[in-house]
Amino acid sequence: MQALCRHCLSIIETELEKAPERCPECRSPKTLYHPELFDLSLAHVDCDAFYAAVEKRDNPELDNKPLIMAYDGARSVVSTCCYIARLSGVRSAMPLFKAKRLCPDANIVAPNMKKYSEVSKEIHVLFKKLTPDIEPLSLDEAFLDLTGTEALHRRSAAQSMAWLAREIEREIGITVSVGLSYNKYLAKLASDLDKPNGFAVIGRAEALEFLAPRPVSDIWGVGKALNRKLASEGITSIGQLQHREEADLVARYGVMGSRLYNLSRGQDSRTVHAGQKAKSISAETTFSTDIADIEILLARLWPQCERVSKRLKSSGKAGKTITLKLKTGDFKTLTRSHTLPQPTQLATTLYREVKPLLEKAVVGKNFRLIGVGISSFGSIEDADKPDLLTKNSSHDKEIESAMDKVREKFGDTAISKGRSLKIKKAK
Repeated sequence: MQALCRHCLSIIETELEKAPERCPECRSPKTLYHPELFDLSLAHVDCDAFYAAVEKRDNPELDNKPLIMAYDGARSVVSTCCYIARLSGVRSAMPLFKAKRLCPDANIVAPNMKKYSEVSKEIHVLFKKLTPDIEPLSLDEAFLDLTGTEALHRRSAAQSMAWLAREIEREIGITVSVGLSYNKYLAKLASDLDKPNGFAVIGRAEALEFLAPRPVSDIWGVGKALNRKLASEGITSIGQLQHREEADLVARYGVMGSRLYNLSRGQDSRTVHAGQKAKSISAETTFSTDIADIEILLARLWPQCERVSKRLKSSGKAGKTITLKLKTGDFKTLTRSHTLPQPTQLATTLYREVKPLLEKAVVGKNFRLIGVGISSFGSIEDADKPDLLTKNSSHDKEIESAMDKVREKFGDTAISKGRSLKIKKAK
């Protein structure tokens, strides 16, 4: 039998079907054994409490203290929190006031997305030293396919992933958890088994037995509604799905039935899509108090349109499908979409197209959140072309281009449109 030292990457010969307590070479307790450890090559990497970890790295005074990442306000929600805060019951997306009640001694720090984006780029530099087959899921997690890299690196995929976790901790100052398996679904499940700073493996031989007792909510794509529906029909564990025929599940749950059938058996044919790009760009804001007034809502909508437009322009993208997102005072989410005949980058176009969607949706309701997004990206060469049916499109483009140049030189607040002044009345 062979085990792996995650610290010095040594291969450990052992007669036991478990990892020795310490590596005989470096005496590290970070040893790992699994009968399929050196036969698997698909990994999922997940940074441990990413935002909080970066803040603790940059401010040692926060070490060993509970830390909650959130914009401090009456209506704020938790972006993430450190593991110390989680011991008190704090969780992501929890209202901040509730998190403060659970963990009154917690430090509250506002997220710094620019900083986290830069750290994410540093991590991806290390990813690329292992394989070009990288599929980012967010700033702090990604799939890596290391198939065929053994000869290049002269080590197994498991050794390479142990090297990666070690180097991220040494060079960047945060920890990650690794899941290693034979497909994406199980690799992602594995990365959550031994957090923080963990390394877990799920092999082919154990997949059915491993999955059987787990809740059906562990299946990718099973949300709250489907989970309730399955529970109402007596299906609460993945093992119960393993005894159902695919045709039966498809007849009952449509296309999702096929996914339930395959994933419950540890079968996932999805491959790692290297260089996968974002499918949408959006911006949103949560209000300190519920708002029903259409004029105030429109004033709050305009800055979101400008933020989305700025991100479109900086990333060289243009989109056709514009989506309005609203969340009511009782936490119900409403979305309304409209597709343009040609792609756009302009804040003015976003605002003009989403305004009637908001005017129809707002009647008789109070809202705690508003946002706008755009998807269905198309050719930037086709974006915002003058059109007889599109009012002032050429003029709008010229104005925004001039404003962008001023802002690039003097800052975002150097120039603004008149409608942005309404925000002062909305406060």
